[in-house]
Amino acid sequence: MSDFSQAVFAASAVGGGEVLMILIITFILLAILIGLFSRYKKCPSDRIMVIYGKCLSGGAKGQHASRCIHGGAAFIIPIIQDYAFLSLRPIQLEVPLKNALCKQNIRISVPSVFTVGISTDEELMGNAANRLLGLHPDAIGDLAKDIIFGQLRLVIASMTIEQINSDRETFLRSIEQNVAEELNKIGLLLLNVNITDITDESGYIDAIGQRAASEAINKARVEVAEEERKGGIGEAEARKAQRIAVSQAEAAAQSGEADADKQRRIAVTQAEAAAQSGEAEADKQRRIAIKQAEAEAMIGEAEADKQRRIATKQAEAYAIEGENVSAIEIAKSNALRIENEAEAYRQAEAAKKVAEARIKQADYEAEMVAQMARAKMEKEKQHADTVVHAEIEKEQIVIQAEAEAEKRRREAQGEADAIYAKLAAEAKGNFEILKAKGEGYNQLIASCAGSPDAAAKMLLIEKLEDIVRLQTEAIRNIKIDKVTVWDSGRNADGKSSTANFLSGMMQSLPPLHDVAGMAGIDLPAYLGKVQENTSSAPAGEDVK
Repeated sequence: MSDFSQAVFAASAVGGGEVLMILIITFILLAILIGLFSRYKKCPSDRIMVIYGKCLSGGAKGQHASRCIHGGAAFIIPIIQDYAFLSLRPIQLEVPLKNALCKQNIRISVPSVFTVGISTDEELMGNAANRLLGLHPDAIGDLAKDIIFGQLRLVIASMTIEQINSDRETFLRSIEQNVAEELNKIGLLLLNVNITDITDESGYIDAIGQRAASEAINKARVEVAEEERKGGIGEAEARKAQRIAVSQAEAAAQSGEADADKQRRIAVTQAEAAAQSGEAEADKQRRIAIKQAEAEAMIGEAEADKQRRIATKQAEAYAIEGENVSAIEIAKSNALRIENEAEAYRQAEAAKKVAEARIKQADYEAEMVAQMARAKMEKEKQHADTVVHAEIEKEQIVIQAEAEAEKRRREAQGEADAIYAKLAAEAKGNFEILKAKGEGYNQLIASCAGSPDAAAKMLLIEKLEDIVRLQTEAIRNIKIDKVTVWDSGRNADGKSSTANFLSGMMQSLPPLHDVAGMAGIDLPAYLGKVQENTSSAPAGEDVK
C-alpha cells in the first residue's frame, strides 16, 4: 500500500469514529426525551390518578402520602415518583339482609341493592387513595358490603315495622345518613339505595296489609255513600242556586241599569261643571293677559314720551343756546333736564301704580268669577247628588216593591195551583167512587132481574140493622136512678098507669117490622110475624 492510501485510510478511520460517537449521543438523547415524554401521564374522566412518592406540592416531607388528579395530567418524576389509577365506575352491591331485629324485637328480612363508587371530592379521594389503592373492585365491594350490613342492622333496630313499611322515605334517609358517613371514611360515595321488599317470618306485615286493605275498602264504601249523599244534596243545592242565581241576575240587571243611569247622570253633571270651570279659568287668564299687555303698553308709552320730551328739550336748548354756551345756561339746561326726568319718572310711577291697580282689579274680578263658578258647581253637584240619591232610593223602593209583589203573586199562584190540584184530586176521587157505586148499583139491579125497586129494598134491608142500633143507642146511655110512680088504679082500657108508662116507653122505639113497614118493605117470613096482644095486663102492678 502506498503512503497516500495509508493516509486516506487513517483519515477515514478518524472520521468514522466521530460519526459513530455523534450517533450514539443522539440515540441517548432521544431515549432520554422519549422516557421523559412517557412520564407525562393524562388521567381519563372515569378514573382517578394517584401519584405517590415524593410529592412536589408538599415539599420534602409532603403533607399527604399521595396526590390525586381527576380529569387532568401530570408529569411523573422518574425513579422518585410513580402512579396508579382508581376506577370511578359504580359498584352495585346486593345486600340480602335477613333476620334483622327491629325496634319491636321482630325479625324481618330487608333485601336491598346499594350502588357505591369512589368520590371525586378532594378529601374523599385522599381517603380512597390511602385505603383502596391496589384493591380489586370485588374486594372493594366486599368491604363496602360489610359496612352496609352493620349500619343497616343499626337503622332497622331503631325503627318499628310500621315506620319501615309505611314511611319508606324516612327509612331510606336514615340509611343514607348512617351508611354514607361510614363509606366516606374509606373514600366511597353512596350513589343509590333500592329496597326491593320487606318480609317477616311471623306474618305481621301481611296482617298490617290486610288490615289496611279492609280499612281502605270500608273507607271507600263510606266515601261512596257520602258522595251519593253529597250528590243528592248538591243536585238540590244546584237547583236552589239556579233559582237564586236567576233572581239575583234579574235583580243585578235592574240594579246595573239603575247604576249605569246614575253614572251617566253624574258624568254629564261633572262634565258640565268642568266645562264651566274651564271657561271661567280661560276667561280669567284672558283678562289677566289683556291687563298685563295694557300695563306694559302704558309703561312703554310713558318711557317713549319721556325720551321724546327729553330729546325735544335738549334740541331746543341746543338750538337757542347753541352759540352762547355758558356755564349758566348749561346749569339751567341741566336743571331743566333733571326736572323733566323727575316729571317723567313721576308719571311713569303713576302709570305703573294705575296698571297694578287695574291688574289687582282684574284678579279680584277673575277670583270672584271663579268663586261664583265654584259655588255654582258645588251647588249643582249637591243638587245632583241629592237628586241621584233620591232617584236611586226611589228605584230601589220600586224594585223591592215589584220583587215583593212578584213574590206574593207567585206564592198566591202556587197556593191556587195547590188548591186546584187538591180539589181536582178530590173531584176525581169522588167521581171514581160514584162511578164504582153506579157500576155496583147496575150490577145489583141486574142481579134483581132488572127491578130497581127490589134493589132499593135490598139496600134498605142492609141498613135496617144500623137504624135499629142507632135507635137503641139513643136511650141506652140514659141513667135512671129512681122512678117514682103514683098509680091511681086502672084506666079506662083496664091497664094501670105504670103499665101504660112502661109500654109507652117501649113502644117509643119502633120495632124492626115497623121500621120496615114505614119504608114499605115486607120482611121475609124467617124474620117472624108481629102478633097483636089483646090481653090486658093485671091491675095493681108494682114497679120497683
